[in-house]
This record gives sequence, C-alpha cells and structure tokens, in this order.
Amino acid sequence: MSTRLLLLLYLTGHVFAQKSPDVDCLVVNLEYISCTWNKTGTPEVNYTFYSKLGNDQWKICNHYLTENNMNIGCNQPGDRFKTFKTRLIYGNNNFEKSHELKKQVKLNPPTNLTVLNGSDFNLWFYWNYTSPAPLHCVESEVRFRTNNNNWDFSKVSAGIQKYCINLPSSSSRYELQVRNRVDDTCGESIFWSDWSEPVVWASNNSTYSDDSMSPWTPVMYVVGAITLILLAMILLHHERLRIILVPVVPKPSPFLHNIEDWFQFSKGLKDNFKPNYNERACPVREYNYVSQSDVVSSDGSTCSVTTDQTDCSIEQDPEDLSAPIPSNPVSSEEVQKASV
Repeated sequence: MSTRLLLLLYLTGHVFAQKSPDVDCLVVNLEYISCTWNKTGTPEVNYTFYSKLGNDQWKICNHYLTENNMNIGCNQPGDRFKTFKTRLIYGNNNFEKSHELKKQVKLNPPTNLTVLNGSDFNLWFYWNYTSPAPLHCVESEVRFRTNNNNWDFSKVSAGIQKYCINLPSSSSRYELQVRNRVDDTCGESIFWSDWSEPVVWASNNSTYSDDSMSPWTPVMYVVGAITLILLAMILLHHERLRIILVPVVPKPSPFLHNIEDWFQFSKGLKDNFKPNYNERACPVREYNYVSQSDVVSSDGSTCSVTTDQTDCSIEQDPEDLSAPIPSNPVSSEEVQKASV
C-alpha cells in the first residue's frame, strides 16, 4: 500500500515538473523587454532564459529577476514591432513561446507634477514625461477629487502636459494624479502607466474643521444686529420715511370704502389733503322784466338801467347793460308805442 502511494506521488510530481511555465513579456517605457514566469507562483527550479527578435540568434539572459534565490524573470533589450521569442530550459525540458509586443507597452508614470493658481482664477496642473516616445505619441488620463470625495476621471489629448480646473473653491481641497500610455496614432498600448504621485492644492486661508470660525465672524454679527436696531428706530420715529420705505398693502374688501382709508396717513398729513372753501357766498335771485315805457324820461332820453340780480359787488359789462335780454318776447305794437 505504501509503495503504491509513493509511486503515485512520484508520478504526480513528475507531471507537475514537466508542466510548461507561463512566460509573460512587457515592453517597459520603450526601453527594454521584461519577461517573467512566476504567474502561478515561485518556480521550484532555476530555468535558463533565452530570447531572440525575428530571425536573430538566440541570446542568453544577462540580467535575471530573482525571488527566494530562484529565477523568476529577465530583462532584455528589444523592439516591440518585431516578433519576440522566448525559451526556458531546465535539463532536458525546453519551453518555447512567441510574443507580439506591439500593444504590450507600459510607460513610466509622469513626474514633476505641479499645480499653480493662474491669473485667470483657474487651477492649472503640469507634469513631465520620462519615456523616449515622441510627445505626440503619449496621451494622459487625469483623476482628481475634492475634499477626499470620489475620484473624477478625464482624458487629456496626446501631446498635452497640463490640466485645468475652472474656478476652484477657496474652501475646498483638490488632489490630482496623472497616468499615461502610448496613443493609438503610434501603436496604441493596452496598458496604462501607474498613477503619479498625488499633488494637493488648498487655499491658504481655508479651514476644514467644522468647529473653527473666523475671528471676524462675531464682529460681523454684532455690526449687523446694531444696524438693524438703528434702522428700526429710524422707521418708528420718522413716519413719513416709514410710509415711503415700508408702504402698507391695502386689504381687499367686498364693501366700497373711501380710498383714503386704504393708506395709513397721520392726522396732520390727512388734513392737508382736505379741501378749503373760503369763497364769499353769492345768493342769486330771479330776473324780473322791466318795460321800456317805464324808463322813458320826459325829454325823450333813456336812462341806464342796472339789471344786477345778485347781491355781489360784480359789475356787468356795459355792452350787456345797454341791451338786456328779456325773459319774455316783446310784440311789435309795444315797440311802436315806446317810440311815439
């Protein structure tokens, strides 16, 4: 029984030892190719690594990556636009694989990230690239957050090394990071770089504590209260000013009232609007007709007759006195008698 168990363990270990390691390769910052084979864990044996580009000769690794004294990777120079082949050898075991590295590029994160509060009252962030790629071949992505809230993401076109936050709040804290990758115009990579070190901006006079208060805040409260009290006293002692500044809105009523009652005038002001009739009274009496035969004198001349029918000292126009208008029509016979 024990013999069979030992045989089974030996065969199982032999099968695991013969399993092909998974080699992954990545172009780092367009400078070299880094290959690793510890995806499933640290290998139990030290493999010898060989590589070649296209039809070139196989080259042995000169710079191994180790973990627990075991080889887990290798860095080799290379070109991402050529087919890259790898080979792992241990004893009689030989594991070979081909790689297309055109899209397997990972750039270094941006550096020298700085922030400036511009003269246009906007917040400007600037950074630099360290990759040998042309500037127009590198696109960026920005993430920023305010007061440690959730991140907001924004793409930056290739060739641009700045980002703007419009009209930042002086009471907020802004944090920003940048990462980049090769743009699609130069053979787009599927890998973004790591995020850069964060840069933080906050106004110098900003406060984040809820219980903190500006020393000028109590002074403003006191000044505001005194101003309101003085304004109320002025309105109470100057009624005319109060009516002008705070007019009373009339209340609608189903009954018709004097329109003057709608406005809250003082008694003295209301008396000024009352009419003052001081004209002299002038009584008027009826007009009585006087015959011309009664007013003819002995020498044939006529006398002027006053026809005022009022007690007022108002004289009539002389033209009106010479030809009084009778209240009743005069016949032609009476006119002839008067002329004789």
